[in-house]
Amino acid sequence: MADPIHQFQIVKLLPIATVGGHEISFTNSALFMIIAVTGIAALLIGGTSRRALVPGRLQSFAEMTYEFVADTLKTNVGPEGMRFFPLVFTIFMFIVTVNMIGLIPYAFTVTSHIIITVALALLVFFTVVIYGVFRHGWRFLKLFVPSGIPIYILPMIVLIEIMSFFSRPVSHSVRLFANMLAGHITLKVFAGFVTLLGTMGFVGWFGAALPLAMVVALTALELLVAFLQAYVFAILTCIYLNDAIHPGH
Repeated sequence: MADPIHQFQIVKLLPIATVGGHEISFTNSALFMIIAVTGIAALLIGGTSRRALVPGRLQSFAEMTYEFVADTLKTNVGPEGMRFFPLVFTIFMFIVTVNMIGLIPYAFTVTSHIIITVALALLVFFTVVIYGVFRHGWRFLKLFVPSGIPIYILPMIVLIEIMSFFSRPVSHSVRLFANMLAGHITLKVFAGFVTLLGTMGFVGWFGAALPLAMVVALTALELLVAFLQAYVFAILTCIYLNDAIHPGH
């Protein structure tokens, strides 16, 4: 049976330079991120270039994605949150695209590597902190002091709030990484069963029917998960941005 972890291996495609004894290379991960960004740009530019009164398929898709993210942002942050629309829209489109590309056989799933999801989560975290401090100054610390809390338990609550705030990048990144990693490993394992049983002759073909059905069902589930994880990441980004715009409880 094929190794289910092999699909996540980083492959060096083109060495670029050596800095401080560390090699910098163009990898399969970078390649698929470029493919995703290029595909998103081509789709959205192509869909919005004509701006027809009666939209075609590409324009309809571009408008639907815009309205979907905009409505999510307004619902969770309010009208003020639209200043962060480019950030949330870019993150959502990038994650959903690389997730979908990763479902193509022999493709690479970028979000199955924790370094990518951590980078995205830290981008959101530092955006919240920098904007919150820049806009509110010391009042941003009200985020850690819930209103209506009795004074005798306030220190414990503040400590919990601080720990919760600084653990956000961990939960934000691990949720996406773990779901994509686990889903692809499960798919690979059941696909391996199909191949293994298929080599056992006529009887093996009947035995392979069940894991094959599981592969089909899991692929459909992974399509849903690929979208849902991008949506969850985006909606959590909106919730965290709301704290930067409206600190306090």
